[in-house]
Amino acid sequence: QTNYGAAKLGIVGFTRNLALECANKNITVNAISPFAWTRMIATIPPKDEATRKRLEIIKRMKAEDIAPMCVYLASEAAKDVSGQIFGVRAGEIMIFNLPRPQRSVHKNGGWTPQEIRDSAIKALTPHFSPLMPSAQMFPYDPLD
Repeated sequence: QTNYGAAKLGIVGFTRNLALECANKNITVNAISPFAWTRMIATIPPKDEATRKRLEIIKRMKAEDIAPMCVYLASEAAKDVSGQIFGVRAGEIMIFNLPRPQRSVHKNGGWTPQEIRDSAIKALTPHFSPLMPSAQMFPYDPLD
């Protein structure tokens, strides 16, 4: 859902900017993208067999799996960890890439739309982020 995705990306920007603003006060700011069974997920009607199987897998991911990461990030041990987006999926912890330049192209004097099409986009295309739902990003069961 667009509204849900937009809100989540807003959290990413908020986390990064607040971490920058709080750095000189020795305050850390991070976010966790939790993968766990929730009441909201329970309301999703399975539209096909693949969705039903995916929901059965998600049921095994518990909110209590997220707690150790929360405790760690709130501890003194994480004093040098700030501005990061972590994912927790059962026994798996991941770090998400923040939006940042991956590749750039330059042309003295600027670009025309045709030059962008013919040169810039061709150079940038190999660095495009794949457009896929999360089910395709994680084609494996959660790691316990």
